[in-house]
Amino acid sequence: MKRIFTVSMLVLALACSKNADKEEVSGVVGGVEGGVSGGVVGGVPGGVVALASPSPMRIAEIPKTEPQYARFDDHGFLQAKDEPVTTFAIDVDRASYANVRRFLTAGQVPPPDAVRVEEMINYFTYHYPQPENGAPFSITTEVAGCPWSPQNRLLRIGIQGRNLDQWKMAPNNLVFLLDVSGSMSPPQRLPLLKSAFRVLVDQLRAEDRVAIVVYAGAAGLVLPSTSGADKSAIFAALDNLQSGGSTAGGAGIELAYEVASQNFLADGNNRVILATDGDFNVGVSSFDDLQQLIERKRKSGVHLSVLGVGDDNYQDASLELLADKGNGNYAYLDSLQEAEKVFRHELTGTLVTIAKDVKVQLEFDPAHVASYRQIGYENRALKNEDFDDDTKDAGELGAGHSVTALYEITPTANARGRIATVKLRYKEPKEETSKLIVADATDTGKSAYDASPDLQFAAAIAEFGMLLRNSPHKGTASYAEMLQLARVAHGEDLDGTREELVRLAESARAMTEHRVAAQ
Repeated sequence: MKRIFTVSMLVLALACSKNADKEEVSGVVGGVEGGVSGGVVGGVPGGVVALASPSPMRIAEIPKTEPQYARFDDHGFLQAKDEPVTTFAIDVDRASYANVRRFLTAGQVPPPDAVRVEEMINYFTYHYPQPENGAPFSITTEVAGCPWSPQNRLLRIGIQGRNLDQWKMAPNNLVFLLDVSGSMSPPQRLPLLKSAFRVLVDQLRAEDRVAIVVYAGAAGLVLPSTSGADKSAIFAALDNLQSGGSTAGGAGIELAYEVASQNFLADGNNRVILATDGDFNVGVSSFDDLQQLIERKRKSGVHLSVLGVGDDNYQDASLELLADKGNGNYAYLDSLQEAEKVFRHELTGTLVTIAKDVKVQLEFDPAHVASYRQIGYENRALKNEDFDDDTKDAGELGAGHSVTALYEITPTANARGRIATVKLRYKEPKEETSKLIVADATDTGKSAYDASPDLQFAAAIAEFGMLLRNSPHKGTASYAEMLQLARVAHGEDLDGTREELVRLAESARAMTEHRVAAQ
């Protein structure tokens, strides 16, 4: 997959800034010509330039890029007698669901690789118990019949992070890193992001701090670290942002980390929030260099979260990987309502990490399990030996976040009792040595209809995802069956997302059946 970033320009820009002793740099910044130092950066008068692109481009020169999604195949079945152990890193990202919703709302069937089933399942909340005895999370397991393969069983593993009252959050040191290049001008890009960040700023306290960095033809600091109490100054900086120019994304990330480091809070949450369509299209590319930069910075305690926007040039694969490497979360914003979900209703989960490098390992009992396959998590698979290796990076869990994983199981003739041992390793946010939690998964013989509403609803979402991907493992799954299951397991729906899922599935069914009928 082609990934285009501006990493080599960092060295050149830093060298230029040192040699020139902060001389004024002229060019196009944020779509505005003229001097940058003391001039305009990202449309904000008086912007302070820290890094500049050596070869600015005008909007008309920006090359057109195609949307990029990481190619993957669904997990296949593994024989338990040959490979009883499987390992994966948790995933709390929800970007795929919001992006799928964007496609379906626009009357389009999403491309299969845009559909990551685990992110669709984890978009929703479930009734998992809060952890006890000081643990950062609880583990729930359940086994029941598999709706799309009646002869098989479905195992659900639920991990629930402990809740944290917003007022109890440690102080936040945040750097908003906004792409203000020419590709960000449509209403559902930079204007939406400005509104989204206003939602976040509304939640901040006096002890929280925010800086704003932008990048287009160059990267600049448009708001130094400012108290969350001074909302008028933060809002003014956001409101003044304008789009225009090319995309010096690597330089922007470098500067954002520098600003975060300068204002580092030893006992606080230190985070860069990158907001972009991912179209890094200027300079010589080196994706490996950018990954290594982010990995180094996360070790210093500064995490990277990513907000994606856009459509025709959306670089989903690159943005997801950046968030993974930065120990952050990844969300896609298709509306202001989604921004409200991320920055208001789930604020502590978005900003506060309660456990890092969380890995899950299952050991199936071949006496009860003939074969198994994990549903989703294709890009989170780990080698089994990575489970006990504390140097291996894995997923992070935010306060109040939950993680759900499903396995489809082909049972043996006497598949009852304990079918698997579930092991979970995690590190405290500031520790480098992992801790171990062990639980059992037991099959009591429940049918799909006797399963808990949570398992039924998660199974309906899994069916939906497999239908959208046209998975070879979808069995007898159909939109009619999936919709019936989702309606039966609907339950309470305070935020309206479960009813929304039903509407989206109905739309996908209509589009799919129309497409088939037209062939």
